[in-house]
Formats: sequence, C-alpha cells, structure tokens
Amino acid sequence: MKVTEVKISKLENGGKAKAFASVTFDGAFVITGLRVMEGANGLFVAMPSQKREDKYVDTAFPVTKEFRTELQDAVLAEFNK
Repeated sequence: MKVTEVKISKLENGGKAKAFASVTFDGAFVITGLRVMEGANGLFVAMPSQKREDKYVDTAFPVTKEFRTELQDAVLAEFNK
C-alpha cells in the first residue's frame, strides 16, 4: 500500500494538536482523524482513536515500523509545505 494523497487541516488554537490529516492509500482507501501533534521530541502523527472505558484506543494503525515511518513522513511533509 502506498500513500497517494495527504490532506491537512491546520489548527490555530495554540495547543499541542497542530493539524488533522486524512490519508488516501492507492487511490482507493482513506483514513481520517490522524492528528499532527507537538511532543517533547518534536512533531509526530497520532493515529485515529476512540475512548473506551478509561483509555483511548487506536482504531487504525500501521502494523510495521517501516510503514509507520512512511506514513508519518508523508503526513509531516504535507504539514510542512
């Protein structure tokens, strides 16, 4: 699966969340609700999640470290444009 499109909606609220993102894979599958976040070590991409009982659980996520890196790099590149 390859990332074929990334859409960014930047937030101007001044909090840790900097933007929302949606990512299209192979021009055929979209995941929405990713967030560009400011962390202690810089920007990172948080996966879509839902609150279940007393914690948040990711609802979509990469299975491999390599794909997580590819996805994060694509989202952050579009964010930084």
